[in-house]
Amino acid sequence: MKKSTIIVIVIITILTGIALGFGVFLFLNNSKDNVLDKPKEKVIYNEEIKIDASLATQPLTDALIDNLTNFNLTANYTNTDPAYTKLINREVDLIVVTEPSSDELKRAKDKNVELEVTPLVNEAFVFFTNINNKVDSLKLEEIQKIYTGEITNWKEVGGRDAKIVAYQRPENSGSQTGMLSLVMKGKKMREPEEREYIETMMGIIDYVSSYENGLDAIGYSYYYYANTMYKNDQMKLLGVNGIKPNNETIKNGEYPLRSAYYMVTLKDNKNKTLTKLKEELLGSNGQKIAEEAGYVPIK
Repeated sequence: MKKSTIIVIVIITILTGIALGFGVFLFLNNSKDNVLDKPKEKVIYNEEIKIDASLATQPLTDALIDNLTNFNLTANYTNTDPAYTKLINREVDLIVVTEPSSDELKRAKDKNVELEVTPLVNEAFVFFTNINNKVDSLKLEEIQKIYTGEITNWKEVGGRDAKIVAYQRPENSGSQTGMLSLVMKGKKMREPEEREYIETMMGIIDYVSSYENGLDAIGYSYYYYANTMYKNDQMKLLGVNGIKPNNETIKNGEYPLRSAYYMVTLKDNKNKTLTKLKEELLGSNGQKIAEEAGYVPIK
């Protein structure tokens, strides 16, 4: 065998040994006790957690139930105020709703229970008109004056000469609670005329979007419901102080009437599974599920 051939074989042998040694080094440094790490097993929580939700948060709650399969979650939907009643009476463990009204807080106090209210996803309180209304934005002060009765004609805010039909929602509805806390801020709303009082979120959008009834009307709701759940191409969302509501302006705080949907539990409920669920909802996985369902994540 030629000397040159022997030298090549020696070099190859040395390089092979180095490569094998490096491989062993990587294996030892990426394993524990010389055994490859196994993927963590999914923890299954068998204890049932009962949930209720408002109308606008039912798609969110459905998405969470469908995706968080390691939790035993059951839902029986009513709506905002009935959900609070069920929670206060300990019929459910968690509700996904708007903030509690003063009446709901009083009822909880009367029952000697304390509500734990935690933001789950961002939301915004929005106003809308018929698409043919010339007004595209209102100042917050103008909205307040419309609902106190100080402004009564669209020409006072840049629209046509026509009486403003200002629709309202029932007391203890999520929309009315938001209207009082986020918009009116202690200012007294005028008593609505009979035709201006609308029972449902769906109804207020239907009336405003109708050409016959809604050309001179204004209504309010929450962004997700008005923009996603019951969007109507004959209705437009108004800007407030010149800022239009959308996912970006809500998330970055530009839109002034920001709110949230909340997960509400009882403070004295020490159920460990419920605690784990709340952590999961606020974690990256829960927030991703919420965003994919069309909501604006809190984080």
